[in-house]
Amino acid sequence: MIGGTGITKTFRQRGGVLGAREVPALRGVDFAIPKGGAVSFIGESGCGKTTLGRIIAGLETCDSGEIVIDDVAMSSLSHRGRQPYFRRVQLIHQDPYSALNPTRTIHQALAAPLALRARQTGRPRSWADERARELLGLVGLDPGYVLPRYPHQLSGGMRQRVVIARALTVDPEVLVADEAVSMIDVSLRLGILALLKDLRERLGVSVLFITHDVATARYIGTDGELYVIYRGQVVERGPVETVISAPVHPYTQALLSAIPVLHGLESPGEQRVVPVEASGEHPDGCLFAPRCPFRTERCERERPALGRDGDTPQEHACFHPERRSVVAVPVSRR
Repeated sequence: MIGGTGITKTFRQRGGVLGAREVPALRGVDFAIPKGGAVSFIGESGCGKTTLGRIIAGLETCDSGEIVIDDVAMSSLSHRGRQPYFRRVQLIHQDPYSALNPTRTIHQALAAPLALRARQTGRPRSWADERARELLGLVGLDPGYVLPRYPHQLSGGMRQRVVIARALTVDPEVLVADEAVSMIDVSLRLGILALLKDLRERLGVSVLFITHDVATARYIGTDGELYVIYRGQVVERGPVETVISAPVHPYTQALLSAIPVLHGLESPGEQRVVPVEASGEHPDGCLFAPRCPFRTERCERERPALGRDGDTPQEHACFHPERRSVVAVPVSRR
């Protein structure tokens, strides 16, 4: 199991027209990824979800807080001591083309990490080639066709399957899929999502899915956990189906309200939650207060902490939580 407590991260910008400034990316985030489970981080662009994914994968460091892998705190280990732990977490990049070296064939891309593993484990060199073919078959590709080709000779969907196969070369325990289908043709997205679900079921690998699309988060793990992130803070967290069907935080409701639906197919009794125009920053108040249509004076003075209210199965960071059945944006038929 991989978890984190109090993860914070601030990016510091120097110079420029606006001068030096600090941009908080994460504000005391707690998370847990159970073995074989599915967890989704969802939020608008710039909310900090990708930064959190990179910290979990060991590609970024946090300013404060703790990452714990199998009850071992990463801060207690040296950089070299952390490597065996972070090797269990592999990142699937958003852009499969930039994730692959354009000057190397797919065989070379897969053979390099596998040859290293063969040397470390005393296996013969032929094992690397056999394993490369096996992994390509596992992700639904024809090894004979794909191995001798360069990345530009494959379609976007095929390249993303190669990236997934390369991630599997080290037998990871967690796959971090950062917007893994956003740059793929719509007709191919379902195949990649189905592949990730299949790998989770067949290999017992955990999947952390980072997205701004509610539908893909729901598809990847209906039995998993959904974290809704706004400006670096988790504002709602709970079972996927519960958070989507009965959200209590206004920001979650606003996200769901933005999903298009054909006009006339809305369910009766549903309402749209539309963020208002920002009314200015409240340094000590709720981060969403400037855009919240339900804010009060307390929201502008105090910042709510993530917690559970009453018998709701999900946690939220809101002083005025209310379950609302949310209707999406109506789209006219043509």
